[in-house]
Amino acid sequence: MDGGYQVKNGYKVIRIEASDTAEWIMKKHYAHRMPSISYAFGLYGDASLIGICTFGSPASAPLRIGVAGQEMAGYVIELNRLCVESGEENITSWFVSRCLKEIGEKIVVSYADTRQGHVGKIYQACNFIFTGTTKARSDISAGNGKHSRHYDRNTNYKENRVLRSSKHRYIYISGNKRFKRKALNALKYSRQDYPKGETTRYDASYSPISQRILF
Repeated sequence: MDGGYQVKNGYKVIRIEASDTAEWIMKKHYAHRMPSISYAFGLYGDASLIGICTFGSPASAPLRIGVAGQEMAGYVIELNRLCVESGEENITSWFVSRCLKEIGEKIVVSYADTRQGHVGKIYQACNFIFTGTTKARSDISAGNGKHSRHYDRNTNYKENRVLRSSKHRYIYISGNKRFKRKALNALKYSRQDYPKGETTRYDASYSPISQRILF
């Protein structure tokens, strides 16, 4: 980033360490689970961290291949956590757009969880491509909020299954024009009209310890 950060109306976006996002993800974000993180960004207001956005490799190899084929699988990354203290929607979309400019040539997949009442308004504001809604299904649960891949198969799976709700799937292609054209041509999903509806806010009242930075 030019000068280390981008500025708008007193807000700043800075590349941060994955460890800096832990309290936000585990205690404030509704998933309460740490994902794989390759890139982490912080939104700062008045020198205090007021939001985080993280990207990481999707856990599913078939997903990476299924988005745009085997040749492009290495470029697929997931925007897997977004949590902002500020209630200004235009600041959140600006934050995400700045993060997307900093990750290079990538095919970014992100999901809006229908169970949480999410439509994906921020992704729509950032010109993501909407490619449909996944089907609801159930997963083996490991308990204690852990991912199903940590499941102990010595237990009875019929008594340890949780619903994976349907999710709106969005895709964004970052990089130069040549890469964007190649990725769009390889995309396996068709573009669909944006879903409509009002976003339901989950309880995000937890306030992480303010992390300040000197500029």
